[in-house]
Amino acid sequence: MHRNKSTILFAIVFYFAFVSVVQADEAIIATDNLNVRTGPGTDFDQIGQVHTGETFPILSQENGWVEIKMEHGSGWITDEFVSIHRDSDENPANRSANNDTVNKSITIQHDNTHLRNGPSTEYEIAGYAEKGEEFDVIAESGDWYNIASEQITGYVFKDFVNHQMTSIATGLENKTIVIDAGHGGRDVGAIGASGTYEKDFTYRTMQELEKELSILGAEVILTREEDRFVPLASRPSLSNLTTADAFISIHYNSFPKASDVTGIGTYYYHEQYEELAKLVQKELVSKTGATDRGVQDEDYYVIRQNFQPSILVELGFISNPEKEQLLKTNSYQKNLVAGIVTGLSQYFNLKNTKEK
Repeated sequence: MHRNKSTILFAIVFYFAFVSVVQADEAIIATDNLNVRTGPGTDFDQIGQVHTGETFPILSQENGWVEIKMEHGSGWITDEFVSIHRDSDENPANRSANNDTVNKSITIQHDNTHLRNGPSTEYEIAGYAEKGEEFDVIAESGDWYNIASEQITGYVFKDFVNHQMTSIATGLENKTIVIDAGHGGRDVGAIGASGTYEKDFTYRTMQELEKELSILGAEVILTREEDRFVPLASRPSLSNLTTADAFISIHYNSFPKASDVTGIGTYYYHEQYEELAKLVQKELVSKTGATDRGVQDEDYYVIRQNFQPSILVELGFISNPEKEQLLKTNSYQKNLVAGIVTGLSQYFNLKNTKEK
């Protein structure tokens, strides 16, 4: 009799354990080469990588990190490039609530809103939607709606159709912004503590900044779209020819003789663009907590020969070993980009207010 009770108890425990695994939340990876670590933070060792479209059961979540179950053990990934599929989506008790979401329609709030082929800025743009257009919501995936009309189907960032975000997005929508990733090709720029190149850091920041500005409805133009040499004169010329609303030249510093030097600085040449420099610098320091090296007027060619609102940002010292490693992380890059985007938004909103 005792043996039978033990057997029944084991069966019950096994059943509920099995059910919990089947119904676990899932993480859907939305980028390639996403690092997997031994713990919830960039200080933990990297133990592998996961890639776009792969799906893993979620074991736990902590401070922007997700612990996933893998073939051999578990690991932690940042939630920045992850869509989370909740097990409640399949729960019959929640089915009516989900149907309410799927059966609703949305109205686009801004012209040239990007529709993508998947729920991430990593996916190609499938087309554009204009302000006032209505779409049916087919499904939701994290921060994205899968929407459709008679003409097009695609994914839209939820904040595009969230009325509360209108005031934030207004400053950047339909603005032409030139992003200049400093150096490139044979011109490697400054050398980092571990032999890294400035040109690679500027390119990475440019890519992230392009995504964020595009999400907010800006038209982004790049002075270089790959690792190639671009003559100095052509960089401000591109800004002048396109009559850009803003030009941002991205750079990183190096001072090997004093490897503890650190901080962020922003530079302008034409006096009327000092305000833009101050707003961006303030937000960069606020978002990153970096040492404030201030705003200065400097005779840099790309801003001296630029007749559009233009600044040059020095986003950190790659000669500082600690900062060099920090600058490699996705989270810090996103903080840098958030600072630039917020500063730009404030600048355009302030400019619009003055013009009224």
